[in-house]
Amino acid sequence: MKQTNLIATLVLSAVFISVAANSNEPSSSNLNPYLGEQPPGLTPKPFAPGKVTTKHYELTGLFSHDMSSFYLIRNGGPYTAPTLTRYRNEKGQWHEEVVSKRVGTPFISPDGQTMYLSSRYKTKIGDKWSEIKKLPAPFGTLPTMRLTVSAKGTFFFDEFKKDFTGDIRYARLIEGKYEAPKLLSKNINAGKSFHPFIAPDESYLIFDATRAEGFGGSDLYISFKSADGSWGDPINMGDKINTPAWEALANVTPDGKYLFFNRNMNTGNYDNVDIFWVDAQIIKNLKSQQ
Repeated sequence: MKQTNLIATLVLSAVFISVAANSNEPSSSNLNPYLGEQPPGLTPKPFAPGKVTTKHYELTGLFSHDMSSFYLIRNGGPYTAPTLTRYRNEKGQWHEEVVSKRVGTPFISPDGQTMYLSSRYKTKIGDKWSEIKKLPAPFGTLPTMRLTVSAKGTFFFDEFKKDFTGDIRYARLIEGKYEAPKLLSKNINAGKSFHPFIAPDESYLIFDATRAEGFGGSDLYISFKSADGSWGDPINMGDKINTPAWEALANVTPDGKYLFFNRNMNTGNYDNVDIFWVDAQIIKNLKSQQ
């Protein structure tokens, strides 16, 4: 009898120790990553239907550096003007809150310390963002729709022109100062080239463009950097991602697992823009086809 009680005590102790140890392992974001959504494969699907993606306008779609917040721009329904909101993970539960009215197009630096808003920016203060500041010239004065940055600090941004065309430029951070912006090569800037996303290690660049060989509207293209530092010919990202509609504003999650992008669901109008996501394996597949 005593032996039976001892075994039972040991078993219960082992279970308690195991539960206690495991309770310290996952972070709150790991308990319910990606807003609890089932990840996609190589066929894009709307992100969080009914929660994030609705019949209204949802733009951008990007996670914070630590994957604990998801940011998007909303317009329509209860939002009577374009509004930046975020879903915040609290102990595995995601809660939406308003951040501010829309100012530019958000992009978070790879180190998570700066949110760029086209020609403006905010810096991280604890778990909050600072007041909006204007980038120094010339970046704060150019008509930019989206500015992104690599882990080295290199800016990649578009310059919108009055004739509704656009070019993509870059500016390196050298000894703490930014050089004058330079145009990327003509194979990338061949018409309407907008909304660049630069990989943190600068190994590839994704942007949207309207081209004769495309699927109809704006398509997503990817260009890989060669060993000599030049950019390869842009590759259309294919008919799984691109349609006759408008596809734009690519983002890759900080963990490198998923590609997010926007698609216009109402041809001729932009009152229903949705956020899609797809396995980032598609980038490796395109790289292997070079």
